[in-house]
Amino acid sequence: MTAADAYIELVRRSKELGVINSCAGVLSWDHQTYMPPKGGALRGEQMAFLASLAHQKFTDPKVGELLAAVESSDLVRDPEADAAANARELRRAYDRATKIPQALVEELARVTTEAQQVWEQAKKKNDYASFRPLLEQVVKLKRQEADAVGFKEHPYNALIEEYEPGTTVAELKTLFAGLTAELSPLVKKIVAASKQPDKGVLEREFPVDRQKVFAEAAAVAIGFDFGAGRLDTTAHPFCSGFGPGDCRITTRYNPRFFNEAFFGVLHETGHAMYEQGLPAEHFGTPLGVACSFGIHESQSRLWENQVGRGRPFWEHFFPRLRQTFPAALADVSLDTFYFAINEVKPSLIRVEADEATYNLHIALRFELELALLSGDLTTADLPGAWAERFEALFGLKIPDDARGCLQDIHWSFGGIGYFPTYTLGNLYAAQLMDAARRELGSALGDDFRRGEFGRLKGWLGTHIHRHGQRFRAGELCRRATGAPLSAKPFLSYLSEKFGTLYGVC
Repeated sequence: MTAADAYIELVRRSKELGVINSCAGVLSWDHQTYMPPKGGALRGEQMAFLASLAHQKFTDPKVGELLAAVESSDLVRDPEADAAANARELRRAYDRATKIPQALVEELARVTTEAQQVWEQAKKKNDYASFRPLLEQVVKLKRQEADAVGFKEHPYNALIEEYEPGTTVAELKTLFAGLTAELSPLVKKIVAASKQPDKGVLEREFPVDRQKVFAEAAAVAIGFDFGAGRLDTTAHPFCSGFGPGDCRITTRYNPRFFNEAFFGVLHETGHAMYEQGLPAEHFGTPLGVACSFGIHESQSRLWENQVGRGRPFWEHFFPRLRQTFPAALADVSLDTFYFAINEVKPSLIRVEADEATYNLHIALRFELELALLSGDLTTADLPGAWAERFEALFGLKIPDDARGCLQDIHWSFGGIGYFPTYTLGNLYAAQLMDAARRELGSALGDDFRRGEFGRLKGWLGTHIHRHGQRFRAGELCRRATGAPLSAKPFLSYLSEKFGTLYGVC
């Protein structure tokens, strides 16, 4: 077999796996949206079967032989060529997958499917005790995964690699320490400022049916293709990209709080437009997959915050919002509304947190995940540890576990190592937006005031979406912005925005 033939076969197998994983994705989406409650046990078996099938096919020794043939050929001479990028990322994934036992893959799929269902009910009933046994199993299985994969210094390094290749615990500790040192004083200044927004204008009656229509219209305006996607309701908002032509987002509605659903939709739409912008011809291969979870998160945070919480955006949308909710907003000015949606205030819930405090929520979860994985913290002590550390960071007492350690879905699906990518996404988003503004100039803000977002979407498509995994996250950032990832653009953005709003900087 020639190297060219080996590459063709490697791509064929990769695309086949892409279809299998897409099927699993549909079942997972259904699990969190429309599946009847009694379907959990069967769904667990279905997910375990598909995970096992995908693992068997990918860890077939033939895949290793095909990779070796491609890697030793001229096909990879240019590191940016399709074959070189696909081979590099398939090698990384193959080497990881072949270290994980088949039985562990199946058990993780089975346990996490059950855990998600139990978590949803536990959160509704504020019943951590019912979820704890499943969480204990998840942590145990993720420790086994880390041991199987291998790691240096901390088992967390083996798990973060799945979401953000190349990132380490040491780097993240330094990052979070630096951010906390910068953000805590800023938040204290803002909270103590004499000028404060009237958040009450967002806590009026906003009928859910109208919220849905308005949110969908905004999603279309910024670039979401509803011909290739849909919007549904679930307990925890998420985005599922199954492949070309099918990307689905979810949100949750609160009839007494405008922000919850609307900014959730903008966030998930950012994710979805990345998925819809990936090259369809490369579906099933690394070139048709998002670069990293941090880069993925940058797209959602960019549209939710950098755009959606910006004044130019609302200079266009606020008149339409008042028409949609005349009873709630008849006496509200644009200035009042804009200040309200940008309120900075320590709060209990991560997904409702403002831009200045959000990363403190992630720092908390990162600390607790490290302790859980190393064994320094038991699942029995998790609620107490959460409450203690939360009060130290935010000055707030946790009223119940539903608004404490049960608020996020991530641990139930085994996503230990996922949370830091949210903070990385915030940093990437600020740096990307800064670069886009430098290149596109003042015309960008003028676009937003007219309700036109195609220029920004096109810039992101050119610099981020179309590349898939051709470059690792750090290199993609450098190419798009001209500099390695830095917290400076993000911190400067916060200081300028909130300094002006609150008159503190």
